[in-house]
Amino acid sequence: MKFKDIVNRDIVTLTNCEHEPIHIPGQIQPHGFLIGVTLDWKIDYCTENITVFLDLTHNQVLGKDFATVFGADAEKQILDYINKIQDVFPLQIELLGKLFQISIHKSFDIYVLEAEPQFSVKEKLADVYTQTIQFVTQMNNTKSLKDLCALVAQGTREITGYDRVMIYRFDEQYNGEVFAESCREDLEPFLGLHYPHTDIPAQARELYIRNQLRLIVDIGYKPVPIFTVEDEQENKNLDLSLSILRSTSPIHVEYLKNMGVGATLTISLIHHGRLWGLIACHHYSEKNISPEIRLAAKLQGQFITSQIDIRQSNDENISAQKTNLALEQLTGLDLPISQDSLETIITAPQLLEICNAAGVSIVSRGKIYKNGLAPCDEKIIKLIEEIYAKGKNEFFTTNKICDEFPEIAQDSNFAGIVYHSLGNDDHIMWFRPETVTEINWGGDPEKSIIKDSNGLHPRNSFNIWKQIVKNRSSIWRQYEINAAVQYAHALHNQLILIMLSEEEEKYRNQSEILKETNSELENINWISTHDLQEPLRKIQLITSKMLTELDIISTESISNSLQRVSKSANRMSGLLEDILKYTRIKNTRDKLQEVDLNKILKSTIREMHESIAESNAIIEHENLPEVHAIGFLMRQLFINILQNSLKYASTERQPKIRITASQEPVIIHDRYKVYCHWVRFSDNGIGFEQQYSESIFKVFTRLHTQEQYTGSGIGLALCKKIMQAVGGDIRAEGKPNEGTDIIIYFPCDPEDTLLPL
Repeated sequence: MKFKDIVNRDIVTLTNCEHEPIHIPGQIQPHGFLIGVTLDWKIDYCTENITVFLDLTHNQVLGKDFATVFGADAEKQILDYINKIQDVFPLQIELLGKLFQISIHKSFDIYVLEAEPQFSVKEKLADVYTQTIQFVTQMNNTKSLKDLCALVAQGTREITGYDRVMIYRFDEQYNGEVFAESCREDLEPFLGLHYPHTDIPAQARELYIRNQLRLIVDIGYKPVPIFTVEDEQENKNLDLSLSILRSTSPIHVEYLKNMGVGATLTISLIHHGRLWGLIACHHYSEKNISPEIRLAAKLQGQFITSQIDIRQSNDENISAQKTNLALEQLTGLDLPISQDSLETIITAPQLLEICNAAGVSIVSRGKIYKNGLAPCDEKIIKLIEEIYAKGKNEFFTTNKICDEFPEIAQDSNFAGIVYHSLGNDDHIMWFRPETVTEINWGGDPEKSIIKDSNGLHPRNSFNIWKQIVKNRSSIWRQYEINAAVQYAHALHNQLILIMLSEEEEKYRNQSEILKETNSELENINWISTHDLQEPLRKIQLITSKMLTELDIISTESISNSLQRVSKSANRMSGLLEDILKYTRIKNTRDKLQEVDLNKILKSTIREMHESIAESNAIIEHENLPEVHAIGFLMRQLFINILQNSLKYASTERQPKIRITASQEPVIIHDRYKVYCHWVRFSDNGIGFEQQYSESIFKVFTRLHTQEQYTGSGIGLALCKKIMQAVGGDIRAEGKPNEGTDIIIYFPCDPEDTLLPL
């Protein structure tokens, strides 16, 4: 029968160090020996150092039945131990007259038995129990996670006797931080130092999850090879993932030697199935601890992991309460159900407080509302486009925008965002600025692995290496993200209510327009049966009388009668012309173009020269703006307004019309806040009572009799319809016997409108 060792002699290089097969080293530490037996209890593996503990060699035991070597009674004790509920302590057993403690686990189809000499000085379980109870009492008095970890570090050091005990916490990339520490007074503290993820590679982290306690008794140990029976199986090895004696990676051993460490104990802290951190115990000479102490130390780790959620909640509770209060205040605001409410929302301080942001923006219906430290409109639109392009269009958060959108990050005043879609191309985003952070590393993280002529080595310098971290904001806490999401949903519902309210208002306005249209049709019908028939009856009466008196009527009477007929016919013609103009005006928003109102006014005054001269009126005007309108309609508008002023001039004074205008755009505060230009026509005519300021724009509405002032009653109604056609508005202000002001408004943006939606 031939034997061979299973030592893994693969050379670790820069390209494969993260894949080093540390679970199958084929070697163990020398403070115990290992044997591996098959399911039929034949010894298939044995370490070379069995001869140190027993009067046997590995050659004498390999390939033999376990009972043949160690006796049937020992085999039965081990089988009973395996078959009962797993004991938390190793099996205490006598092998060939010597006492051992044996840890047993199954590696595929091999039972791995790891034997250590029984400790000569046994800790009393009662003492360990008392220490644990005292610790639990002290633990209940801590509130924060940091306080708990500091207590665990101190308690673990007291129980185990190690020179240094650290609570080591990982971040998302598995870079580590010494979160809490207890050490000898003469040692340099490591508290607050950071270590790169390469210090504990992925395969090592995986083993820490599978095997939660790891002991190195003497860093300077010489690895002991494992031998096996040579058979036809290729690449025969033994998985030691769950082993307590497993030999450590030579790179890790050198790493610890460079730190001056003599022995270590490592306890895994697993939270929600992920390696949250480690309890790392360092001693500066050789050190082993009993099974009782190992168990007590392992309990310390379980104390932490069982309390992580609770303590983190306590740590965040005060801030979360503030956030929740801001959320309640914000959602409880009594706001009008209209788009204007966004102006109130965006300026509310609670909108920033709910997630402790520095800036916020809301995009709704193509408009951008901002408050605080928010980027320019162009960057907001570009950011939304990039978010959609990457498929993150529902919800997205980052504290390092340069990683996701490097082009957006350039020359930006923010580094972190929380984005939420509000549906219907509406969005809300919160912003945080860059937070420059100084991190103290335990050595240069870029030089954690060094290659020289002798091969691959861990760094040998652990002097503090300072790193300045830029281009990232403070981390968004989960309660902040939750508050932002809750408010985004509330705002989404608010926008839906606004949309429904506006739809309802739209239908209501359409109903009013329909009523007004019906009223106009009735008026047109009335004018055709009344106002048009009245001059027609006059024509009929005059011509009839002329025909019956042809023999006796004088030439002068015929001339007067014909003049009266002509006057009535002209009135009919004017009425028909005004009705045609009124009914032909439609919504022509799609035909708007830039119109210089100065040119319109000049051509209007030239056309009305005779009427103005006949009235002896004075017209003064300022420079008028360029507006989005339709030229021929503006000419008709100006003619009607000026004719109205001339028609209702006072007989007590010379008519005067002054035309003023805005020189810069102004916001019209009415239904909507829209930038507009305005033009005001002020006359010194007879004026009117302000209560009629709206009714004078209705078709065929007259405040005076036909006998007092001639007119069709369509002029100002025609003006209103013209302004509606270009998305503008017209208003009137009057004072009896003082004059009338007619004001017209033009939206600066042709997409805007002053009409009800």
